[in-house]
Amino acid sequence: MRGKLHHVGLVLFGAFAGVLISLNLSAVADKTVEAAAPLPIDELRAFTEVFSKIKSDYVEPVEDKKLITEAINGMLSGLDPHSAYLDADSFKDLQVGTQGEFGGLGIEVSMEDGFVKVVSPIEDTPAYQAGIKSGDLVVKLDDTPVKGLTLNDAVKRMRGKPGTKIVLTVVRKGEGKPLTFTLVRAVIKIQSVKSKLAEEGYGYIRVTQFQEHTGENLAKAVESLYKQNKVPLKGLVLDLRNDPGGLLNGAVGVAAAFLPKDALVTYTDGRTEDAKMRLTASKQNYLHGMGKEDFLKNLPADVKKVPMVVLVNGGSASASEIVAGALQDHKRAIIMGTQSFGKGSVQTVLPLGNNTAIKLTTARYFTPNGRSIQAKGITPDIMVDDAKLSGVESGMHLREADLDRHLSNGNKDGDTKPEAAPIKLPTPTKQPPKGKDVKPGARNDNEDAATPPELASKNDYQLNQALNLLKGLQIFQNR
Repeated sequence: MRGKLHHVGLVLFGAFAGVLISLNLSAVADKTVEAAAPLPIDELRAFTEVFSKIKSDYVEPVEDKKLITEAINGMLSGLDPHSAYLDADSFKDLQVGTQGEFGGLGIEVSMEDGFVKVVSPIEDTPAYQAGIKSGDLVVKLDDTPVKGLTLNDAVKRMRGKPGTKIVLTVVRKGEGKPLTFTLVRAVIKIQSVKSKLAEEGYGYIRVTQFQEHTGENLAKAVESLYKQNKVPLKGLVLDLRNDPGGLLNGAVGVAAAFLPKDALVTYTDGRTEDAKMRLTASKQNYLHGMGKEDFLKNLPADVKKVPMVVLVNGGSASASEIVAGALQDHKRAIIMGTQSFGKGSVQTVLPLGNNTAIKLTTARYFTPNGRSIQAKGITPDIMVDDAKLSGVESGMHLREADLDRHLSNGNKDGDTKPEAAPIKLPTPTKQPPKGKDVKPGARNDNEDAATPPELASKNDYQLNQALNLLKGLQIFQNR
């Protein structure tokens, strides 16, 4: 028996070596990739020995497929918080999610120290409506502890048939004991772009997530605002708060709506030539092979120069930060709010056999002026904190730099111009309405201005500051 297992180990060793050799040959064939290092013989031998020991001595029999899958999971999850192995179900979910409709709770999550951490709840979803907040640590799903589950396993448990219930137990900073939320799963249909006239002459556009049709939907929103106002807008607020990101071409399309043609939106830098991209405000970059007519060509010319404020906060990540960074570097808009999340790494989905794939971090995003977004985020020109209820903690803002094994920033000293210190406006402290109790975990109209319960709410302190700034700019221009 031992001899047979040893033989199995040698076969696996040969298989791994064969894979690495094939990778090595590919690297040699591609002159842009540095020569591969020698095969790690000792490490591969240790792997086969561990595999054999598990097969022979573990308390219960374990299938080879499970062991190999878990080994792949371990390789990828050990790199950074965003690299992962996607089995057939996860790969399908990823493809469906980018099209704007999927089943589940509506939260963007990451893994931290074996627990699920909430990056941001998505608007108009069960999680958002129940009061789940950025920074919440999910420790139990129904009666199952999260500790020991992979991120994919946890996500699978949270997704399910619409109409079914799940109980989330979360730990929240500032709360003395865990909070429980009973959520009803739903088909998550995300309306990625919302808009309205905040006031006469001042438009408001909210982007909740970047999807396949976000650029097209934003163009329609802009056209609608100009029709509603009947005269050119005096100012425009683009709200990217708590927007967890999404598709890159969606971000390029949104930025291109407000930037001159062919202006640089972002560039990426990685080890391979495929990872080095320069994305400009041109239709080939935001249409991305969709074979559609350019949805930005009929926008009012005024949209390229209307005074703008972009709102961001700790829940603004990835594609949101690309848009904010581009508009900031080109001095096209004033960025207002709080420091963004800092997710500036590129994940490439590489399909494998059997409808599986790996999501691998292959590059970093940079703003037009060469600032790395990774682990730092976008610093607003004007810092405006969220308004909070007195005595109520609005949730810890988790950021990329707080994640275990996060990718470093990648900027060398002197690579970029030093950033000017942001202007900071005072934050008011709101008191709870008289006669009302504020329950922990319950969303309150006055509690969190970063996630207003109504579009362009009059109680949204950050939005009001943005409108005040635009009005001040209008007065200055008139003079």
